[in-house]
Amino acid sequence: MNTQKTVVVAMSGGVDSSVAAALLKEQGYRCIGITMKLWDYELVGGNLNHESGCCSLDSINDARMVCAKLDMPHYVLNFSRDFHDGVVSNFINEYVQGRTPNPCVQCNIKIKWKSLFEKAAELGADYIATGHYARIRFNEDSGRYELYKGQYDRKDQSYVLWGTKQENLAKTLYPVGEFTKAEVRQLAEKYGLRTASKKESQEICFVPDNDYNRFLKKVVPGLEEKVKDGDLVTTDGKKVGKHKGYPFFTIGQRRGIGTGFGKPMYVIETEPKTNRVVIGEARDLMHTSFMLHSMNLIKYASLPEAGLKATIKIRYNDPGKSGRVYPAGGGQARVVFDEPQKAITPGQSAVFYEDDCVLGGGIIDHIIKE
Repeated sequence: MNTQKTVVVAMSGGVDSSVAAALLKEQGYRCIGITMKLWDYELVGGNLNHESGCCSLDSINDARMVCAKLDMPHYVLNFSRDFHDGVVSNFINEYVQGRTPNPCVQCNIKIKWKSLFEKAAELGADYIATGHYARIRFNEDSGRYELYKGQYDRKDQSYVLWGTKQENLAKTLYPVGEFTKAEVRQLAEKYGLRTASKKESQEICFVPDNDYNRFLKKVVPGLEEKVKDGDLVTTDGKKVGKHKGYPFFTIGQRRGIGTGFGKPMYVIETEPKTNRVVIGEARDLMHTSFMLHSMNLIKYASLPEAGLKATIKIRYNDPGKSGRVYPAGGGQARVVFDEPQKAITPGQSAVFYEDDCVLGGGIIDHIIKE
């Protein structure tokens, strides 16, 4: 009887997923490499120099060559419809509603741990694996799977994984979660992988030039004409000028709002219904509490009525600040920081931690104004 476990490895063509596959092969798993085709550069633009980012032909070829080196099958699956409906459309709609989304979070929830997960089940796989820098442990006392930061804090990616459900965590492997980036590159050299020195992309995959304004203008016909020349107002409602369109601003932004105010001014709020952009001083960006929606809890099954004490991150590179998370029903929660925080931004993810353990997270809905 063959007891060898099968793992579907999400192969982006980068060094992290390449090493993840190599480590799993070394550990005796039967590995199947899958590269997800998510979009076409011709449709989204921004890739004038034909860079070899995620979903490019170069990256697909790199993934194929790594799989050949490791003697494992490789398939390219077209998830472009799922990606457009679940990730790109959400990104566009959130910006049009005056929010600032995190598409990597949506991709993990709706593509990697839904579409890919379903495909892995069809293939009879026991697990899926990715090159994320994070760790999973099973808590025998609680009977729940727990998510932890990657061992190498500078590369930790647990922030974008808060939406992973218990049934997904039970069948997920993060082989590089215990390593530093330098160690991963050293392992790639050891295994003779062509991706060992490959540069990693920092941009959103479907906006390869990192120009959100260009992307939104391209995919939303007539957007620029519809939203331009809105009122730029101060927090007391005084009109101080015009702006180029509320979707092209985010909370805390300083550039692009004009000069001559006599003091530094920042975007405090955008108002889609009135097409106004509200600006103010740095102190106007400070708030203590907010509501979040689409909450997913990982370590615990529910929030106590008295609130859960946690370290809360409100953006990817945020070191996190202490506060409490209170249940609000219907997948919502109220988050209260111990001290006011700067530029809490609707649409971004709020993720709560207990030391290195991810307690859960959700999407910031709106600020509770004191």
